[in-house]
Amino acid sequence: MPSDLTDLREMSGVAAEAWLRRRFAAGCAMTPIATGDGHLWRQAEELRPAAVLVPVVRRDTGLTILFTQRTDHLYDHAGQISFPGGRSEAHDESPAATALRETFEEIGLPQSRVEVLGSLPEYTTVTGYHVTPVVGLVSSPPALSLDAFEVAEAFEVPLTFFLDPVNHQRNTLQYQGRTRHYYAMPYEKRYIWGATAGMLMNLYAFLTAV
Repeated sequence: MPSDLTDLREMSGVAAEAWLRRRFAAGCAMTPIATGDGHLWRQAEELRPAAVLVPVVRRDTGLTILFTQRTDHLYDHAGQISFPGGRSEAHDESPAATALRETFEEIGLPQSRVEVLGSLPEYTTVTGYHVTPVVGLVSSPPALSLDAFEVAEAFEVPLTFFLDPVNHQRNTLQYQGRTRHYYAMPYEKRYIWGATAGMLMNLYAFLTAV
């Protein structure tokens, strides 16, 4: 674990932002903790590319991560906590382009306010997507404009919460005759789990890699 990580709770927003940039600029090698198990239910050719933005927001008190709560009527992941993002389109030049486009459509965060730092390992969802998590730094977040059809709410959680192993859970469930393992990171009254928690575990692995 990098020595400066222990001081992250005490850093100002500006200092924490500089720390995050250094971590991504260093390109630390890491082994993903979670890669998803969607391949167990679908053939490789059935998996579709997608991307999400992991928006790290600089606040005066430090860094936070922005999440969305999906509306209850959606077909996939209804009511769950997720990152903004979605399916790649033919005109998207890269996973980052997909993530930024979808984020603007879902919560109204302009691409000009997001500094793309890098990406995390792909995660394969049971709904049939190869998802690339794109980490972006948001230094001056504007007022958000939520797509009421897809997004019920947007909220932030301190980054340091996810970097503390005490807050990591690994659980199991039975799904279509198979035993599935998944991560969860409950925060106050929010239950962050599944693909979102798996990607957060990979962010944790990256930021704590030596």
